[in-house]
Amino acid sequence: MRRCILLFLFGLHCSLAGAQLYFPPVSGTTWETTEPASLGWCQDSIDSLYRYLEKTNTKGFITLRYGRIVLEKYFGTFNKDSLWVWNSAGKTLTAFAVGIAQAQGYLDIDEPTSRYLGPRWSSLTPQQEGSITIRNQLTMTTGLDDGVPDNNCTAPECLQYLADPGTRWAYHNAPYTLLDWVMESATGDSLNQWVTKKIKNPTGMTGSFYAADLNNIYASTLRSMARFGLLLQAEGYWDGKPVLGDDAYFREMTHPSQELNPSYGYLTWLNGQSSFMVPGSQVSFPGYTLPHAPADVFAADGKDGQLINISPSKGLVFVRMGSASGTNQTANGYNDGIWQYMNRMTGRPCKKSGTEDEE
Repeated sequence: MRRCILLFLFGLHCSLAGAQLYFPPVSGTTWETTEPASLGWCQDSIDSLYRYLEKTNTKGFITLRYGRIVLEKYFGTFNKDSLWVWNSAGKTLTAFAVGIAQAQGYLDIDEPTSRYLGPRWSSLTPQQEGSITIRNQLTMTTGLDDGVPDNNCTAPECLQYLADPGTRWAYHNAPYTLLDWVMESATGDSLNQWVTKKIKNPTGMTGSFYAADLNNIYASTLRSMARFGLLLQAEGYWDGKPVLGDDAYFREMTHPSQELNPSYGYLTWLNGQSSFMVPGSQVSFPGYTLPHAPADVFAADGKDGQLINISPSKGLVFVRMGSASGTNQTANGYNDGIWQYMNRMTGRPCKKSGTEDEE
């Protein structure tokens, strides 16, 4: 009885949390907006943010609050119909797709990768190879050597043993890319077919994965990227209907997935943790990945600053597409810089446009 009550209260909480979210129609271009001034967002601070984004080679930027567009800005010739790459921000989309496959019984993330790729997909011994699971691929803990000459290479000779699975965190593209083949083997669909049926069609997203050298990269419009951000804000539901279909998986995906790098979930970056690691390094840094962002932010983060940030406590999603920022900052540093400008929109008297000091 107690369990039923708890489940009821949890469901009620979820429904109330989602009740205030707006979802744009699946088809068409309609998307409701909220005026920044109605939220107390200062125009001078917005202008300052836009100057910073333009200076750092941004192509498009959009901010949603509870699903409605508050800010939407395009730079140069880029517009709402233009396509751009997500780069590694597409990893979070893949993790979401894997969760759907598990929820629908096509796979279990604790199963060995070899079950879907067959034997000798790596240069490891059968015992070493058999100990790597889909969960290890999702958490960047396969133990495969990311120091090989090309860590994007998925050929067996490039996949070499370095450590036991689960004992070392390393940002390694090849094991991630192999998830595409795992998904195809498990579901019988290509990753594009699966994402189209299970994610794009229910949400109105557009775009697709395409081969770029040894990687598969997603590309779409800015608004399509924002739709995925809204889907993440709604914890895998679209207008009350389950898209992911596994609340426990979503929680695991957006919370620490292992102790080695607590700021990493399932192919998703997390703020608010005690420490973090960065790609290409084995150093663990103390503190938050985004010191100026709300602690509950989780993000899809790709090369050159392709960003989807979700803050449940603030009801915010913001998305940035563009070329390399032209700064010496890491991706986290650039992302945190945008949050500093976002923070300046509220909590201070508004000035005349163009008068605000910029850092």
